[in-house]
Amino acid sequence: MADESLLNEDWTRVVAQLGGAAQLEISARQTKAFVRRRQIPDAVSLLRLMLAYCLGERGLRSTAAWAASVGLADLSSVALFYRLRQCGDWFAVLVEGLLAAAAPKASRGRLIRIIDATTVPQAGPAARRNSELWRVHSAFDLPYERFGHFELTDQQEGETFDRIPVVKNRSALLTALICNLTASPLSATPGQTF
Repeated sequence: MADESLLNEDWTRVVAQLGGAAQLEISARQTKAFVRRRQIPDAVSLLRLMLAYCLGERGLRSTAAWAASVGLADLSSVALFYRLRQCGDWFAVLVEGLLAAAAPKASRGRLIRIIDATTVPQAGPAARRNSELWRVHSAFDLPYERFGHFELTDQQEGETFDRIPVVKNRSALLTALICNLTASPLSATPGQTF
């Protein structure tokens, strides 16, 4: 990796993409990666050191010498090691923020449910001898990232879409589509809850 890329306008773009110097300072202090200003003046410099060591082809001693030569920080390789050792949680927070910002919004305001059923063996020796099962029906609401419905039945009940309750619909078209999907002769009106 070219050291110059850590010093030019690409570096300011990286800092801006991570929320800016103030946000980096806050997150570094919250995760205890940057507690006090000794040889390293701020969280941005600590991040620069961390990336220079992790992405570069040098060891601790060479990274510490590089930092001193460019005026970033004047510290020994042992001091650099101790500082970098405290950065794991902070780096995880930074990566998590970048991944969350890049994730597409799957639902775009629509309720999307993932519907599934799984089987679980019933407890007790008699149930085990007869291979009796419970079936857990569930609906995962994707936009809210939580389960919206659970139902427990025995093994005789199958997987069906009509087992999961439908949230209030907002148009007659949606009601008609649901009636067609379930193939039941419902006379539904807009706004009706099933």
